[in-house]
Parts: sequence; C-alpha cells; structure tokens
Amino acid sequence: MRVEIWSDIACPWCYVGKARFEKALDAFPHRADIEVVHRSFELDPGRAKGDIQPVLKMLTKKYGMSEAQAKAGEENLGTQAAAEGLAYRTEGRDHGNTFDMHRLLHLAKERGRQDELIGLFYKANFAEERTVFDDDERLVELAVAAGLDADESRKVLADPAAYAEEVRADEREAAELGANGVPFFVLDRKYGVSGAQSAEVFAQALAQAWSSHAPLKLIQQDDAEACGPDGCAVPQH
Repeated sequence: MRVEIWSDIACPWCYVGKARFEKALDAFPHRADIEVVHRSFELDPGRAKGDIQPVLKMLTKKYGMSEAQAKAGEENLGTQAAAEGLAYRTEGRDHGNTFDMHRLLHLAKERGRQDELIGLFYKANFAEERTVFDDDERLVELAVAAGLDADESRKVLADPAAYAEEVRADEREAAELGANGVPFFVLDRKYGVSGAQSAEVFAQALAQAWSSHAPLKLIQQDDAEACGPDGCAVPQH
C-alpha cells in the first residue's frame, strides 16, 4: 500500500507531522508492505530564490500577527517538536524559496534516498544554525549525506529545468485532490489526512486504509497472448 505525503521543507507542522506519522508507521503490523512517497508543495512559490528573511518577520508580514504572537507561535512549535523528540530553534531561523530542495527530492526519489534527504532538509532548516536558503553547496552537502552523488546534485541545481515539471505536477495534483495546506497524507488513494495529526490518528488511518486495501484481481485466460521480459509469444499455426 502506498502513502503519499505532500509537504514543504519550510513547513514546521510538516516536520512535526512526519515524526508523528512515522511513530504510527513503525508500530503498524504491515509496515514492510507500506511504500511512502514524498510529494512537493511550496508554501511560498512566488518567493524569489534570493529573497530570504527572518521567520518572525515573515510571519508578521504574511499573517498580520504581532511579533509577540509570532514568537509565541514559535515557542509552541518548539514544545510540540520536543514532544516528538525533535530539535527546534525557536529563534534565529530564516525563510526562503524551497523549489530547489523539492527538485533535489525528486532526484533522491529516483535514487531511492528520498526519505533520507527530506529528513536531513527538515533537521537543517529547523534545528541547525546554518541556513539552507542561500548556498547551493549546503544543499549538496545534505544530498551527499543522504547518499546522493555530489556532481549529480550540483548538475540538478545548476539546471533550473531539472525536475521542475515533476515539482509542478505534484503541486497540480495536490490542488486536484483538494489539498490547500500541508502536511497532507493520502493513503492508498482512498483516504486523506490533513495536518500534523497525533500518532493515534495516523495509526487509525493506516488500519482503516489497510482493511479496505485489496490486491489486484487478475482475470485472464491461459491461452491469451502477451509480451514479457523474454519477448512476445508467437502464435503457432
């Protein structure tokens, strides 16, 4: 069964929600049969790559809250993250465009290292002092730590078109599914879970999706021609 997670590296609830989901997933009896795929969603797609600003300033400007409210929100997020065993810097973080990180995540998906990379991106953005928004080499370092090739990662970052359509396709699909915020979890293309729910809610969703999940039923006749890895059947006369 496949679980798809739409998220953005700049989204703190995606960071927390991933940890809560993984707690439920680790305890799920059919964990070995679950495939997790991360999908792209940008919270701030119109922001230019070089437009970087402090998180508190972004929050006050974008959401019209006071600085005190923004600080209180960050403190609350820090508490929520700590409850999940996550480090979270409540002060001094910055905010910027995440498009390049999403492009690298699509490369990582092809190389089977997507979950490793998104985890490192989250940790770097929310828990570490060095920014992820102003230095491509920082992203390359994280990609290498996730198991990707440095030169291949640099090549992707140097080509704005590389995996751009894949990112946009994910975002279009999110809109089609009715997701206007993240994190957004889709289980077996039948059930949707919105937000950083508790591990208990995720466990219930996994159980419900699994109970209604049915393998493909194959209807065929033994003499029907078909092509396979060894070639195509040739009718005998």
